[in-house]
Amino acid sequence: MDADKYWYLHVARATELEGRDRAIYRLFEMLPGILSLTTLAAFIGLAFLKPVWAAYLTIVFSIYWLFKTFYFSVHLRHNFRRMRHHLSMDWNERLRTLGRAHEDIVHLVIFPFYQEGYHVVKESLQGLVDTKWNKKKIAVALAVESRAGTAQFEIAKRLKEEFSPLFHSFIVTVHPAGVEGEIPGKGSNISFAAEEARKLILDAGNIPYGKVIVSAFDVDTVVYPHYFGCLSWYFLTAKDPQRSSFQPVPLYNNNIWEASMLSRVIAYSSSFWQMIQQERPEKLATFSSHAVPFPALYEAGYWQRNVVSEDSRIFWNLFVRYDGDYQVIPLAYPVSMDANVAENFWGTAKNIYKQHRRWTYGAENIAYILFAFLKNPRIPFWKKFRAAFVQIEGFWSLATHPLVLFAIGWLPLLVGGRGFNETVLSYNLPLVARTFLTAAMFGLIVSAIICSSLVPKRPPEYTRLRSVALFLQWILVPFTMVVFSSIPGLDSQIRLMTGRYLGFWVTPKSRSRQS
Repeated sequence: MDADKYWYLHVARATELEGRDRAIYRLFEMLPGILSLTTLAAFIGLAFLKPVWAAYLTIVFSIYWLFKTFYFSVHLRHNFRRMRHHLSMDWNERLRTLGRAHEDIVHLVIFPFYQEGYHVVKESLQGLVDTKWNKKKIAVALAVESRAGTAQFEIAKRLKEEFSPLFHSFIVTVHPAGVEGEIPGKGSNISFAAEEARKLILDAGNIPYGKVIVSAFDVDTVVYPHYFGCLSWYFLTAKDPQRSSFQPVPLYNNNIWEASMLSRVIAYSSSFWQMIQQERPEKLATFSSHAVPFPALYEAGYWQRNVVSEDSRIFWNLFVRYDGDYQVIPLAYPVSMDANVAENFWGTAKNIYKQHRRWTYGAENIAYILFAFLKNPRIPFWKKFRAAFVQIEGFWSLATHPLVLFAIGWLPLLVGGRGFNETVLSYNLPLVARTFLTAAMFGLIVSAIICSSLVPKRPPEYTRLRSVALFLQWILVPFTMVVFSSIPGLDSQIRLMTGRYLGFWVTPKSRSRQS
């Protein structure tokens, strides 16, 4: 990588810069919070000063939400059909129509391992064993954190002893703590593991970098049987495979039956959002478990070690590194992960909030891409504009729309005074807004039907009432949108705006049923 040409590639926050660059980056960090808080403050101010205006804006937002819900529902149904079709296919048979090129591909799978239990990691490794792919073309790096202690390293050694004979190679890496310029988290850990794998697996085995696809998985990721076949097909048929990342659909099915109603709604809402994004690849960035060609990873210096949202940031690193000539290809094929489950309801709610605050902290990418776009004149303007607009509008909508629709938008009825409450608009506001919101909620029926098809077979220890609850749970959506989307989104944006940067929080893995 040309260090001088792309010196800004791994900038994480304004405090790393000086002078004018620092001021510009700091302004960009503040931008999401300023936009969201200004929007909410404007609604509140109008409710007191111009309640009629506020009421009309609430109706406009309700209409916008109805059309947006319909638009999303169409994409969700399309992706569901595509995913169901992909799950039914024999991808190895399909690969044979391309000749023998797939036989040279090596899949390097990295599992970052912190404080998770033996059974969680074992199930993920067993998923690799159960795939319909030549296991001697799969290399595994189990990436342990030294700060997790010797007990976790002993678990890693035990797993290596059990599974290493089954794969091309199996290494255990130990990421050192306290490395200057890093924050503790997934990005620094898997970057260290990738470099160790380069030396110990690729270089030692004379494996060409161009034949290696790296799957960066969360440690609880369990692949479906034809994941590697599907990934290989899209890699071999891509217009420019070395300038493409590949995104499966995350389904949180590993422990879904033991998850609470709240946890299930959040889990499937997250999956549905990713399914919708897969039908809009021009707006898609990598998320959670994803795959990247090794040459691109190597040239970009691996995942960024000093950010929270390393999973999406790697896409923007590569987009900037290759002057806008980089894309994410949706696989419309799932991988299974854990729903957020704790020992009790309040523990689950707390963990969900922290997890979504970490996810919505992806707003830190806005400052990064705006700053990088200023520094890189080689990216076409229209690509810059579209990428920046999608990111800014997305995080703004996430933080503001649910609050406006389900809370602040109704303020005119409470604070508008007698003059407003005696108007026809005051009488019609709840009727009109409720009608549009109710129509939008019909999109949840589609979600409920799709949800029932994605859930694994009900274990015998659970009754049919648990299945009924899968439909009833969707009445929680307005609540979850406000409490677990808007509020953590605002939390993240205010932290960025005030310079109280967030560290990486590891989601605890808790299962009552062990494989």
